[in-house]
Formats: sequence, C-alpha cells, structure tokens
Amino acid sequence: MRKVIFFMLTSLDGFFEGPNGDINWHRVDDEFNEFAIAQLNAVEILLFGRVTYEMMASYWPTPEAIASDPVIAGKMNSLPKIVYSKTLSYVEWQNTRVINKNFVEETWMIKRQPGREMIIFGSSDLAVTFIDNHLIDEYRIMINPIVLGGGKSLFKGIHKILNLNLLKTKTFKSGNVLLFYEPGK
Repeated sequence: MRKVIFFMLTSLDGFFEGPNGDINWHRVDDEFNEFAIAQLNAVEILLFGRVTYEMMASYWPTPEAIASDPVIAGKMNSLPKIVYSKTLSYVEWQNTRVINKNFVEETWMIKRQPGREMIIFGSSDLAVTFIDNHLIDEYRIMINPIVLGGGKSLFKGIHKILNLNLLKTKTFKSGNVLLFYEPGK
C-alpha cells in the first residue's frame, strides 16, 4: 500500500503562513534544496488542495522557475499531480488530474494501488481532511527558527487530539529542524 506523507514548513509558533498569507520567511538554501530533491525523488504523486495547487502551478512551469531551479522545477512539472477541488474542473499544469468529489474514497483507492509514496505539499485544509480520515502515514514538519506572532495555524480545523510518534529529526545549518512523525495509537 502506498504511503501518504504530509510535508509543511512552519514557524516556531506553529503558523505555516504569516498574518497576510506570506511565506517569504521560509529559510531555503542549498541544503534545503538538496533535501527537497531527495524528497521529490522518493515520491510518485504530488497531492494539492486548490489554493496550493494554483500557487504551485503559477510558478513551477514558468521560465523563471525553470532557470532558477531547473532540477526541482523539472521534478515538480513532470511528476503526476492530483488537485482536490470542488470548484476546479479543468487544469493546465502538465500531468495533473482533478478529484472533485469523493476525496476520501478516491484517495483510499489510489493508496491501495502499488507504487511509491504520495506527498501533500502545504494544503493544510486538505491535510485536515486526510487526518480526519486516517489517510496520512507520515508527517514531515519543518520548523523555521522564526516567531510570526500570527497567521494561519498548521493544524487549524483539527478538533481532536492527534498523538504522533517521533521517527527521527534532521537539523539544517540554517536553523531549520525537520521532524518526522507517524500517527500514534
């Protein structure tokens, strides 16, 4: 069975977006990019909610993205992608399909197929739906050493205790700390 991974960058105080929806505080450097490439090499399908999908689709296929980050842009553009949306019916980003109903059932069907891991980048609302339906097998939360004081909370919408077991950690020279968790019992 395929594994679903949730990956998100967050501030020390638990926000993945700043007060105005900004993410310019993310610490991204060569070491982060090496990690990102390795992570993309390990997965087979990218999963997005509509908002994150639209942000990614507006950047990665552009000449600017391809010129400034050719390896990551190549992976982001070539990997199969699924966008979960009740409003989108058509997408232009290559190798993308839309699931616009039965999100949970469709995802369980895809999970049961043979293949490598699937990963949710960002898309916190989608992640909450997946969490509520026990679809996430691993959480990768990268904490940036910054306190924002406000913004959108990482697990906004979770109304139950979510016990997690720490699998490992990775510390980056930038001060970022990546925490790997699996769902607890």
